[in-house]
Amino acid sequence: MVEATQSGPMLAADGKPLKRSLNRALRRQKLRALMLIAPLLIFVLITFIAPIADMLFRSVENDIVADTLPDTVEVLADWDHEASDMPPDALWEAFYVDMFFAEAEKLHTRLGSRLNYEMTGVSSLFRKTGRAVGRFDTDSYTDQFTALDASWEDPATWVTMMEDDAVLEALPHTADAWDRWTAYLDREGDDPAKEDIEDVFFTTLYTDLAAQPPVSGLPERLQQAAAAVPSFETVDLKAQFIDADKDWGNADVWRMIQTYSPRYTSGYFLNAVDMQLTPDGVEQRPENQQIYGILFKRTIFMSVTITLSCIMLGYPVAWILANLPMRTANLLMILVLLPFWTSLLVRTSAWKVLLQQQGVINDILVWLHLVDDGNRLIMMNNQFGTIVAMTHILLPFMILPLYSVMQTIPPTYLRAAKSLGATNWTAFWRVYFPQSVPGIGAGSILVFILAIGYYITPEIVGGTTGTFISNRIAYHISSSLNWGLAAALGTILLAVVLLLYWVYDRIVGIDNVKLG
Repeated sequence: MVEATQSGPMLAADGKPLKRSLNRALRRQKLRALMLIAPLLIFVLITFIAPIADMLFRSVENDIVADTLPDTVEVLADWDHEASDMPPDALWEAFYVDMFFAEAEKLHTRLGSRLNYEMTGVSSLFRKTGRAVGRFDTDSYTDQFTALDASWEDPATWVTMMEDDAVLEALPHTADAWDRWTAYLDREGDDPAKEDIEDVFFTTLYTDLAAQPPVSGLPERLQQAAAAVPSFETVDLKAQFIDADKDWGNADVWRMIQTYSPRYTSGYFLNAVDMQLTPDGVEQRPENQQIYGILFKRTIFMSVTITLSCIMLGYPVAWILANLPMRTANLLMILVLLPFWTSLLVRTSAWKVLLQQQGVINDILVWLHLVDDGNRLIMMNNQFGTIVAMTHILLPFMILPLYSVMQTIPPTYLRAAKSLGATNWTAFWRVYFPQSVPGIGAGSILVFILAIGYYITPEIVGGTTGTFISNRIAYHISSSLNWGLAAALGTILLAVVLLLYWVYDRIVGIDNVKLG
């Protein structure tokens, strides 16, 4: 008998190599599986990953200073604040141009609000200057140029002049201001040839012509203006700004603007850990301004306390439910789930009624003569009130995982342990409890993660000593509008949670966490 042999790759029924056919079929399976989970994946990316990425970016993003004051930032970049008390004279003309456009686009108030986070009073400084910049005496430059040639007032003259490359090269400041002006008018849907020429352009024109004589080949109008510029009456822009607000003569203001002029800053994260970025480097905030470290410590302490309280109260309830007949356990489970059917605000407000000094609990204690009517217990607007209310709200999240795990523990294990001579306590501690640890781990993670990010209940019953860091994050998002600091605080809170999760995994082991 002759044994048949085959040389070369094994073929499928269609004559193609079997390995290639199997790989193609496997790719189709993976693609089909990917298509099935694609809607969920897209939903997670849009609603979870993208907001977190945006939060991380906002915690370091600082474009508003450089975008609103581009010329000023460029001048300040070369200023050594240790070598000279005040920035160079070129700053004032650049700042005048920037403030003109910032006021026209209503960006000066936003910039002031941003810098006010770093130095109190800067917000009102920018608002006041924004109102005053249009009344500066720079109209004298306009009058002197138009006295030479009335066509300087004609917008068509400027449109034609700014189309000449030689003019753009000879007048850099004016060309830059004109580009910003035309871009602004384009966004507004206006035509530069139909708009009045603002005083700021005559100011930059004077600066360019006074800095250097124009090269040959420029329009005669410019040659005439350049010859007359040395005899012009000048305007002291520095004095104009200081007249608008004397704080512009304070070098600390300019050092602060210089410090926060980069497009990315660590200032938000430093503020979130009670430090600050100053012209001299990183410094600790004054002791009376250090609040975030206290809030982070309080948040972790109270979250751990709430978790332990839920374990102590939830473990016996879950044990009873797991060892009762199914019919009775189902009826009692309805009582556990009942809080989920009640509004969170209603439950929190109910605790506010119960815990206040004139509330139900104090009334009962007074009626039982356990507490004097003049010395009623203060159980609200403090940490105690927050712990009690949040333990009640989060208790079901501890009971359900414990109950689902305890249901899987055969009761015969305890009977076997007792039959071997173990006491009730020994049987529970050595046999039953170790098998319920996965439920404790699952419930603890659920309760702790929910507690550390809670802000509604602490806001209502926490007062000044029972609030969490999440309450401060909510304040900066909705009230102070300091989104950068809120994002930094949120990022640090996320990092703390991940760190604690890693520690928990190293000590307990995430593999031991089960939901049933």
